[in-house]
Amino acid sequence: MKFVTCLLAAIVLLTGVAASHAVVRIGGDRGGLIGTYVHRYKGLRSSGQSVIIDGLCASSCTIVLGAVAQDKICVTSNAALGFHAAWDFGRNGRMITNTEATQMLYSMYPRPVQRWITVRGGLRPHIIFLRGTALQALYKPCYFRAHASTTKP
Repeated sequence: MKFVTCLLAAIVLLTGVAASHAVVRIGGDRGGLIGTYVHRYKGLRSSGQSVIIDGLCASSCTIVLGAVAQDKICVTSNAALGFHAAWDFGRNGRMITNTEATQMLYSMYPRPVQRWITVRGGLRPHIIFLRGTALQALYKPCYFRAHASTTKP
């Protein structure tokens, strides 16, 4: 009986260790509906997984910055974050800035990201990109192991 108890305890412990090393890689994500990303990243935050941003993460995708702890996010040299105002479709299918949703989106970002956006004129209809050394000044660079497994959120 002791052996079975020890074996089960070891399995539980090893399962927890494996889950804590799971990685989600984000790249080529142009965004979408804010609510979808809030829900997705809420689950990601509670899972404890780390996030690698390796490529484009634009629009609603950038909500990951506020949803996941900064120490769980790393960026590669390919990472590019694209920010813009939230919008709705108006008459004739035209895009109209949604001020309330834009303010909500802005409030989700960590303070250093908010400052970066503010210095560039705030969230506007046209996209602004945070990448390169400016991005790596805010988030740690990723260091890969050859056997690292990745999944999509």
